[in-house]
Amino acid sequence: MSKDPDRAFFGHPRGLSTLFFTEMWERLSYYGGRALLAIYMTTSLNRGGRGMSVAATGTVMALYLSSVYLLSLPGGWVADRFLGQRRSVTIGGIGIAAGNAMLAMHDVLFFPGLAVIALGTGFLKPNVSTIVGQLYAKDDPRRDAGFTIYYMGINIGAGVAPLVGVIFAQTEWFRHVLQRHGIDPNLSWKVAFAIPAVGMVAGVIQYLVGYKKLGDAGLHPTIPDDPIKAARDRKTLAGIGAGIIVIVVGGVMFDKFVTPLSGQLVQNIFGIGLVLASFGVFALFYKSARDVGERRRVTAMIPLFVGGVAFFMVFEQASTTMSLFADGLVTRDYLGVHLPSIAYQFVNAGCILVLAPVFAFVWTRLGKVGREPSSVNKFGVGTVFTLMSIVILLPALATISQVDDVAPQHMWAFPYRTVSPNYLIVFYVISTCSELCISPVGLSSMSKLAPQRLAGMVMGTWFLAAAIGNYLAGRAAQLSAAHGFGFLFWVLIIASLVIAAALFGVAPAIKRMLGSSVPSPLPTARVLDEKAVEL
Repeated sequence: MSKDPDRAFFGHPRGLSTLFFTEMWERLSYYGGRALLAIYMTTSLNRGGRGMSVAATGTVMALYLSSVYLLSLPGGWVADRFLGQRRSVTIGGIGIAAGNAMLAMHDVLFFPGLAVIALGTGFLKPNVSTIVGQLYAKDDPRRDAGFTIYYMGINIGAGVAPLVGVIFAQTEWFRHVLQRHGIDPNLSWKVAFAIPAVGMVAGVIQYLVGYKKLGDAGLHPTIPDDPIKAARDRKTLAGIGAGIIVIVVGGVMFDKFVTPLSGQLVQNIFGIGLVLASFGVFALFYKSARDVGERRRVTAMIPLFVGGVAFFMVFEQASTTMSLFADGLVTRDYLGVHLPSIAYQFVNAGCILVLAPVFAFVWTRLGKVGREPSSVNKFGVGTVFTLMSIVILLPALATISQVDDVAPQHMWAFPYRTVSPNYLIVFYVISTCSELCISPVGLSSMSKLAPQRLAGMVMGTWFLAAAIGNYLAGRAAQLSAAHGFGFLFWVLIIASLVIAAALFGVAPAIKRMLGSSVPSPLPTARVLDEKAVEL
């Protein structure tokens, strides 16, 4: 007797398995490259790196990491209106594989490769999440649990990804292997970038093989019935393409004939663009709302959006400030084992797998007695964990200040590592608690709040929050280099405190505003069926 296809994957639609492994491979590819970037760019030329300053590295990371998520907005909209989510995921996967392959080739392709990865992720990331939501009916109580299973796939990929850096880029063993075979040992970095490309190719193949399991989810774009509106969408697409060309050509001409464009200026312009994009997107959602219920849903998205920005601002420093912190200041020997700096990025993914069942149990028990927090309150709790993760680092200021006083702008290259690894490990453990309160809840909430015709674009809005957070994480590396860690830590603590208070303050009003406009899901009670969100 064959299994019910609607419950063939741990009680969930069998198509969830295809999306689970697609996202697992995509995250392995993305985090595999991301874990290396900051260290690779600041590594000296004679060790195969690019020899860039911390300030320049922070600029590149801010622009790249934020672009990866910012492009989810147009990627979601193009999927909604023209391609459908399914085709967009295929295109995105191919783009990510090609971009990583470019990183593994000649140095001249490094920055173009980052751009191609960002474009590919913009097509894949919001749309694969949207397809997950489309596997379930709006009132299906398994929806939140399905997103939790999907989120575990993300973290399996993210957890395996640092192995790429540890084995190929940061071990003398592999450099010696290359040298014994007559190969330049500095090519170890190129090999490390090639592995994510291979992983993404495997992900695309797996996705195409499991294509039929998805049924009709994400197969067809939502083309307006009104031919005037459909024509307007085509003109908008053409306008976006023309705008990109104008910006690129205009930037080149300005740089050549007016004044050179500094990285700082480009970064500042980009940051202003992110803020304007946020206001523009929510204005568009309000304008396109068809009734009071949809406008209430848009209002409910705003605190989730702000909370997401705060979370990603701290969490994504794993690839910037904390990556360089580990490489330059943290003692490498721990419990008798010599650890490469990238190894600490295992902690987050490992904690996800350990702590996710704990959070599932807590939410489920609270749900059974009718006391489970709303999504906004969960975001508030998550922001408190974010605050705590930074507070844990404060005692390390005493030893870090010795480095700051010598040469804060060159602290990453300081030869004497003084900070205990325990500070970094506890930081990652607590920030994982923050992640479990915010990230899967945000994905599920946006999926639930989105009108069908705007599903991809609304999911892209969540990734816009990630884009702003990543941008701020890149700027944080520059801030710590210029003013020291103490200044950065206190900025993050104060910001987290203010945002947490605001989230708890608006939560009751948001809950009253929604009323019955968003159906509340029924509680679920299994470890993998995590109850991730209730509005």
